[in-house]
Amino acid sequence: MSRIAIVYFTKSDVTGQLANAIASGAKQEPGITVFEHRVEGCEIFEGRFENEELFEQLKSCDAIIFGSPTYMGSVSAQFKAFADASSEHWQKQEWADKVSAGFTSGTGLNGDQSSTLQYMATLASQHGMLWVNIDASYGSESSSLNRLGCQLGVVSQTTSSVAHEVDLATAKHLGRRVAKLALHLN
Repeated sequence: MSRIAIVYFTKSDVTGQLANAIASGAKQEPGITVFEHRVEGCEIFEGRFENEELFEQLKSCDAIIFGSPTYMGSVSAQFKAFADASSEHWQKQEWADKVSAGFTSGTGLNGDQSSTLQYMATLASQHGMLWVNIDASYGSESSSLNRLGCQLGVVSQTTSSVAHEVDLATAKHLGRRVAKLALHLN
């Protein structure tokens, strides 16, 4: 049995749709339980994320998947507040050896979404986590998995509040990949 957490922020709900798709993919593997936590503004006090119950839950997970829309070439302020608060758990390396992955969304076709994923991979590395990439090549067809060609994690691009169906399929693929690796390592 393995437990996967998906911690994310979303404003337009595109990132939320990706989180749901990742959860759906992970749940395809027998023996996986998933819980999603959407970072909310009410959890941030004077710029600091405060939710010790969430951090206690994350300790018992085998994998943590991070998600945030890309704002100005990085994660949202809300997600960054969560990440900064995780530093209190960094010294004890409470997340070491957990599987990790990331996903993001943006309106630009190349809106520096990989910078957001690089930030998440660095966060995971600081915690001693094992980063999972997308094991899907991309094609010139917009119907292929990983249609935007980012290997580091899921990238979704849309100018509406609806995630592209191929980006959702890629998210589902990543969820299943993380689940398989979490079970294998557990």
